[in-house]
Amino acid sequence: MKKKFISILITAAMLALCACASPGNGHTQKTSDNTMEAGNGNQEGSAENIGSPAQKTMTDPSGAEITLPEQINSIVVLAPSLSELVAALGMGDKVIGYDSYSVSLEGLPKDAQVFNDITNPDTEQLAALNPDILLISNETLYDQESPYQSLVETGTCVVRIPNSDSIEDIKSDIKFLATALNASEAGISLIDDFDKQLNELAGIAAGIPQEERKRVYFEVAPAPNMYSFGSGVFLNEMIEYIGAENVLSGQSGWFTVEGETVVAANPDVIFTNANYTDNPVQEILSRDGWAGISAIADKNVFSIDSNSSSQPNHNIIKAMRQMAEILYPDYYKVQ
Repeated sequence: MKKKFISILITAAMLALCACASPGNGHTQKTSDNTMEAGNGNQEGSAENIGSPAQKTMTDPSGAEITLPEQINSIVVLAPSLSELVAALGMGDKVIGYDSYSVSLEGLPKDAQVFNDITNPDTEQLAALNPDILLISNETLYDQESPYQSLVETGTCVVRIPNSDSIEDIKSDIKFLATALNASEAGISLIDDFDKQLNELAGIAAGIPQEERKRVYFEVAPAPNMYSFGSGVFLNEMIEYIGAENVLSGQSGWFTVEGETVVAANPDVIFTNANYTDNPVQEILSRDGWAGISAIADKNVFSIDSNSSSQPNHNIIKAMRQMAEILYPDYYKVQ
């Protein structure tokens, strides 16, 4: 299931989906100083400048112009990364429906409507709920034109927030969502804490001598169809933040990996966040032809929390700390 989810995520990242607007809107304008355009003004890069609740017409991160309701009493969210953000912004009690990946997330009601197919949700069920806002990412109905137009016409504001490629994009999404949900103070607090923890990790990494730095292969889908990533992916930044090197950083984006490529790269440590196979660590340790890899010979293969390493939001900090404590226990003390 997760492999399918990742594959859809990669494909969908290249496509546009109409939300709260007519087809043909472009992608979001994210400038080098992390400024994001909005319909009635700009959301500047600092957390202190998150927009006020009075700002009702905005441009969502997909590039579509949206008009938000004056009051938000009901939310449906169809992406676990966004569900976690909604809860962190203190708006979980407004959620009346979510995807099946969000069922067990903290801060969300247990009795909300569950949509089992994140890629093709039941639009009739959505219409029956009649939410004020529908939050989607780029997995949901990505291959259809204006799939939510009927909802828009009956008053639901559909907001698309494509999966972020970078840590700065994650912060931009938090700022946008905080403004859209009238949760500016919670957004400022969330970003400030996120920045504080990122700076703490980066500060420790700066003190790790070059000769002690580890080379990492991170696998997001196992054999026989191995998936990983290079530069331009938030997971690559996470590895670099804690003072390590992704052995595949010379490539870009998400891609399938050949076993010979990993053997040639000879990583010191292997991470996996695959959680839908039995004992993924042992499967990697026993792969044919991999015995000569340093990470295999030294048994430096570890499972990383799947949720916090898969969802592009503030909770990536959890996975970063887990990796850091494994790689450099003398520098990143377990708290």
